[in-house]
Amino acid sequence: MPHFTRSAALLLGVGLSLGVLSPALAQTKTPKYSNEFLNIGVGGRALGMGKVQASLAEDATAGYWNPAGLLGQKHKYDAVLMHSELFSGIVKNDYAAFSMPLDEKSAIGISLIRLGVDDIADTRDLVNEYGYVQYDRIRYFSVADYALLLSYAYKVANIEGLQVGANAKVIYRNVGEFANAWGFGVDAGVQYNRGNWRLGLMARDITTTFNAWSVDADKFKGSAITNDPIPKSSTEITLPRLVLGVGRTVKLPGQFTALAAVDLEATTDGERNTLISSSAVSIDPRAGLEVGYNSLVFLRGGIGNFQQIKTFTGQDEWKAQPSLGVGVALSGLRLDMALSRLAVEKLGQRSQANSIIVSLGYGFK
Repeated sequence: MPHFTRSAALLLGVGLSLGVLSPALAQTKTPKYSNEFLNIGVGGRALGMGKVQASLAEDATAGYWNPAGLLGQKHKYDAVLMHSELFSGIVKNDYAAFSMPLDEKSAIGISLIRLGVDDIADTRDLVNEYGYVQYDRIRYFSVADYALLLSYAYKVANIEGLQVGANAKVIYRNVGEFANAWGFGVDAGVQYNRGNWRLGLMARDITTTFNAWSVDADKFKGSAITNDPIPKSSTEITLPRLVLGVGRTVKLPGQFTALAAVDLEATTDGERNTLISSSAVSIDPRAGLEVGYNSLVFLRGGIGNFQQIKTFTGQDEWKAQPSLGVGVALSGLRLDMALSRLAVEKLGQRSQANSIIVSLGYGFK
């Protein structure tokens, strides 16, 4: 019985994944929520603050949030590792990043992201030609999305506090041996720091990002799992996404400090369920707060992902997703934890999952 329960859960996971994949592969027009795995977020600090980072990122995670922030890191070398699990551990989300300066005016970084479901049971051949269940015919595969980001940041001469950056990213997505895709895109970012104020602008997929899907029709046998036609090889396009952020640091009594920030995220792939939405642009506001003591211990909170949900009574109510986090920094070592209610968007529908995110950062030399 436990084997059947585990197999059923994994088969449900692949069914959902292939169900999402099929429409994307079957069309050449721009789909909504393309490459959405790149918008879940990275880093315990960022996710504890509600993903408010466009103006704040200043360590190796800046390669993801805003590459211009790579120039703000406090150590010569900086590295970050993160692991989180969604949907009772079925979905694994892993991230690693490293950054370093080239000179006083430039810096580089590299980031690797993986979101995947592993050990999915393929039970299409479970029953043999004689009608008997044969367990040794079960095969296992993975559905995973990968992204490699190569980042560069440059400090603008003659304008104090102004820095710019860009990402070149390579995307690889695969559904076992059935289908895979390669994608390429470019991000660009700007940060401006003056006094206690911080401003940031991040433009994701500024050139649009293209994923070229290749499907092995002989191995897919789509109707056996999803009852849908076998998708065809095609191109998926991700339209630009803009994030505008502003933050301010305030000194509190004693050795306490507070950092408050707001981000406005604008998507251009059609009307979404956000606080401000239209057929051209949808805007999702987010807010975050970090209170620190002696630059050693930090308490964080954030709120975002405002959306209108229909209740059981048929009325529409606005809901938001809160997040909490804590962090400790000592001798270059940073340990950050966040409790976040993540939203995964697929075909216009949002499912939610509570997740504990742990990230470890280390700045040295």
